[in-house]
Amino acid sequence: MTTPSVRAVRFHETGGPEVLRLERVPLRDPGPGEVQVQVHAVGLNRSEVNFRRGTYLDRPVLPAGLGSECSATVLSTGPGVTGWAPGDEVCVIPASSQNEHPVYAERAVVAARSLLARPPGLDDAGAAALWMPLLTVWGMTRHAVRLREGDRLVVTSAANSIGAAALQVARHLGVHAVAVVVDDRHAAALRSAGAAAVLTGAPGPAQLREALGGGADLVLDADGGPGVERLVRACAPGAAVIVHGGLSGEPTPLPSAGYAPVWLRRFHVREVTGDPAVLARAEAFARAGLGGGTLAPLVERVFDLDDGIAAVVAAHEHLESPDRAPGKPVLRIAQRSR
Repeated sequence: MTTPSVRAVRFHETGGPEVLRLERVPLRDPGPGEVQVQVHAVGLNRSEVNFRRGTYLDRPVLPAGLGSECSATVLSTGPGVTGWAPGDEVCVIPASSQNEHPVYAERAVVAARSLLARPPGLDDAGAAALWMPLLTVWGMTRHAVRLREGDRLVVTSAANSIGAAALQVARHLGVHAVAVVVDDRHAAALRSAGAAAVLTGAPGPAQLREALGGGADLVLDADGGPGVERLVRACAPGAAVIVHGGLSGEPTPLPSAGYAPVWLRRFHVREVTGDPAVLARAEAFARAGLGGGTLAPLVERVFDLDDGIAAVVAAHEHLESPDRAPGKPVLRIAQRSR
């Protein structure tokens, strides 16, 4: 009997986007606690760039697949899986290593714990772009720190999926948010997402405080590096600076004495997706916002696997580009009618 195979994106060496390959790979049956899904669209994340480079938390086991977030339909379930059945429309969230359950493929085997029921009213791209940004932002603003109405928030490198989601959540909570970006090309979109003010470049503490109307209660920093010291200076006593990325490419120092007492920490979405009780609270928050119209997926651009590996390479080049607009790029695996 011939083992079925599917198109999948893999890489056999670490490096730039040029190492990506579109190959036919064997499709295995789901094991205990796993499900097999038909993938419709994949949400593209910076973590895949770092995984491809070999600089992510998980080192790739070569040849390696990619991706941890997608919209899909359940095809079959493995032993011990309950609550899911063939035909269920689902979203796969980042809850396991890309070495174990990559989703840049026509079909994929994923962990059952990584499934959420697809919210009504979303197309494939929107469902693929939804959860990672919202779960990450919820984890930073309602779990690690609990933002409240009237608080002041700074979001750096705000013109991406996390930044746009953070501004939506800020508006949802009644928080005064200031977005920091390289230039003002996307200022209107960021204000529409929820920013009260948009600052460009590397604003100093005084400029940040003026835009905030006081010291920041929370900073969500995607850059890391020496600029964290400047952000700490803009904070109110007892504030938090959460570094959730490393776009600067430089080490993040612990600020020395002479500042207001500030909590400085890192954050990863698996703090939410790895704990079922925490995930349930995050999901409830997101679904309430979706139902009320204050939260929504922001699809920035769609690439199509039917255009071949060139489309995937272009998608990864776009992930690394400073020209991205607010929101998440998506890789569509296959067109389908709904």
